[in-house]
Amino acid sequence: MDQATSDLLTRTGPGTAMGNLMRRYWVPILSSSEIAEPDGPPVRVPIMGEKLLAWRDTDGHAALTDEFCSHRGASLYLGRNEECGLRCSYHGLKFDRTGACVDVPSAPQVADRMRIKAYPCIERAGLVWAYMGPSQQQPEPPGVEWCNLPASHVFITRRLQQSNYLQAMEGGIDTAHVSYVHRYEVDIDPMHQGVKALDYIKADGNVIFDIEKNPFGLTLYGRRNGDVDTHYWRITQWMFPWFTLIPPFGDHALGGHVWVPVDDENCWAWSINFHPDKPLSAHERGVMASGKGIHVKYEQGTIPMSFRPAANRDNEYLIDRQAQKDKRAYSGVFGFSEQDASLQESMGPIQDRTRERLLPTDKAIVMARRMLEEAARGLEQGLEPPALDPSSQQVRAAGVLLPRNQDPKPWAKDKIEHVQGKPVYSL
Repeated sequence: MDQATSDLLTRTGPGTAMGNLMRRYWVPILSSSEIAEPDGPPVRVPIMGEKLLAWRDTDGHAALTDEFCSHRGASLYLGRNEECGLRCSYHGLKFDRTGACVDVPSAPQVADRMRIKAYPCIERAGLVWAYMGPSQQQPEPPGVEWCNLPASHVFITRRLQQSNYLQAMEGGIDTAHVSYVHRYEVDIDPMHQGVKALDYIKADGNVIFDIEKNPFGLTLYGRRNGDVDTHYWRITQWMFPWFTLIPPFGDHALGGHVWVPVDDENCWAWSINFHPDKPLSAHERGVMASGKGIHVKYEQGTIPMSFRPAANRDNEYLIDRQAQKDKRAYSGVFGFSEQDASLQESMGPIQDRTRERLLPTDKAIVMARRMLEEAARGLEQGLEPPALDPSSQQVRAAGVLLPRNQDPKPWAKDKIEHVQGKPVYSL
């Protein structure tokens, strides 16, 4: 990849080609519980290079506004959340959730021109989502399955990853690495117990890929040898521009991620587990809350919640070389997300893609990059981006054994598209 293309894909600040593209979609900002209290304290939420505050007004509406007062630039994080507005503690200017200035105590007549930036918000699946693009092009809310399930069916966490969003998301697309870096973790993780699929994944690390481009993004068909005369297919979904769905394991909860830029060198990695047709059990929630599966234990400290994993680059990800030798942790790092993050962060804040030498297993990554690039350049020419129709996102990941001569694409079209009311396919 040339440097210009890499820059286009990885730069997401205001006014950049990729930033403009991503702002055309609903963005998960933070958990609703983080601003549960009306008139409670605001929360800093940096998104795509913008310093923003999330808060809940007196009437219970979620808000996302600029952190800084339009008067002299003081931080509204230090302000007062009261009577349906955020009031600056410096000179008393007050702003509502739309960004309108509703009070300038020293000069009421200029309130109209003191507006601050604000973005419309909705709440789905226990998250606050914001639309940061042009108001006249605001799309319908996202149609991803877990976004529209009851809260009892879904468990969601986020963590800070200290790398550009793209190399993190590419890890979510890349199903080939499961045979290696997660090879031993799956044996001890409670969310992967009693799963036949692991036998196929461990026995065959030479994954053969077939990739299908479709209205919502890409469907990735990863083929491994199965039982006699069968192939085991792990079918992963990448939904434009930042959702991934993980092929399920047995009867365990389904999983997925969202990869949202904090800035060009950091991202929010959202991790989601869900059951489409039943609540998560108390045991499942307890396991997830303890940092198992795709979730993490957080760094503890005196500063407010940073969402940084306890295993991070400052402590070498708590790497255990003896566990690496003893085949308890393939890389010496424990935890699925920590294993991925350690390797992705090791590439540097923004990977130098001009130096990479890609393999056949990287086909899906190449196609995702191309789709993002084409959409960003197309938007600059006035072309509408893909996957704005929420109905196109109603798909599922799957794991299935099929006869060796059977094409998985027709099977997938019937079984894991338009998924409402359909069974989960897993091994």
